[in-house]
Amino acid sequence: MARVPASARSFLPRRRIDLRRAFLSDFPLKAVAVVIALVFWVVISLNQAPAEVSRAYGGCIPVERPEVPAGYVLEGSLGDVSITLRGTDAAITNVVAADLHATLDVSGADLHRTDPQDVPVSATVANPAVRVSDISPATVSVRIEPITSRPVAVQVRFANDPPSGNQPGDPALNPSEVRVSGAASHVARIATVYATVRFGDAATDLVSSVQPVAVDAAGSPIDGLTTDPAIVQVSVPVLPTATTRTVPVVWNIRGAVAAGYQITRITIDPPAVTVRGEPAAIGSVDHVDTGPADVSGLTGDKSFNVGLILPEGTSLFRTTGSTVTVSVAPLVGTRPFPLLAVQAINLASGQVGETDPPTVGVVLAGPVPALSSLTVAQVQAVVDATGHQPGSVSTVDVSVRVPAGITVQSVQPTRVTLTIRTR
Repeated sequence: MARVPASARSFLPRRRIDLRRAFLSDFPLKAVAVVIALVFWVVISLNQAPAEVSRAYGGCIPVERPEVPAGYVLEGSLGDVSITLRGTDAAITNVVAADLHATLDVSGADLHRTDPQDVPVSATVANPAVRVSDISPATVSVRIEPITSRPVAVQVRFANDPPSGNQPGDPALNPSEVRVSGAASHVARIATVYATVRFGDAATDLVSSVQPVAVDAAGSPIDGLTTDPAIVQVSVPVLPTATTRTVPVVWNIRGAVAAGYQITRITIDPPAVTVRGEPAAIGSVDHVDTGPADVSGLTGDKSFNVGLILPEGTSLFRTTGSTVTVSVAPLVGTRPFPLLAVQAINLASGQVGETDPPTVGVVLAGPVPALSSLTVAQVQAVVDATGHQPGSVSTVDVSVRVPAGITVQSVQPTRVTLTIRTR
């Protein structure tokens, strides 16, 4: 067939395109291809990881106290922290406060420091799909102190008064001492340990189990301390006030101190006591005598533990002993030595000294026992011959030498004539 020139093609009729046939041609294969493409798109969409976000948790998380090494205690206020979470939006939305825990990481803390130190805060999330990306504040200032303990006596403290017309008797404690343990700085602040009890409305003896509390010098309780035992038993008798009387204690001294000594003072502890009994029995009581204190032959101070002699029908309101202390001192007197020979001292070799008069009268003072035992040999009257030449005659002072504790009251005469001669 002859080819139609290009210039004549525009005048020829064009072939019609059948779109329906093109669409329906191989339709089953085309439909399968479309379905396979859709399946692949769905699978890829489902397997694609959702995007992560960071979001601050809407609330504060309390910092929990961590475990510290044995023998140490952590001191300080831990407070709260704010945290930022990282994860998918859905996972973060499902996080609740119970899933979050914050604590201190004390693994790197210096146990030898007693001053505050900054310890880092760590936080965890129960949901593994969420993690903590930020903590604020990142550290907390605390002290890690060694635990120490010491025994402290327990004192009973009354929170109120007993019923009207009554008064508390002597309290009894079991035990009377507890061991207090805690941080060294807290234990050092302890002034005392109180067992506080409260009286009821009825006038009956008080028996109570009480937890002892350590307090500082201002009377404020000290937190963070434990006591061993944790409970003490307190018993307090409740006594009527109408049948008591406070009277002085009068000492009872027997015997005499040694010769040359005297009693200078007597003291009694306690100086007064409270007795109780029926009104008829205590109505005439104006004092209480001590038991006898025998001072026979006493030459120094001495304390006597003596009982108290109570009038019939009476007893002590608070049980107590009695101590009588007797102070004894020597009597002070004088003793004369009327004819005490005068001796010349510091004479040169081959020289002798003579005095005129050859004797002097001396009066000594001091404790009577010491004066009584003094001998003539212990008392010396001397003159100093230093620098005096043979044949010289001069007037010199007399010096009297006595033992320690003795004093020279007078010397007659105080000056004598000294003559030096050659042997």
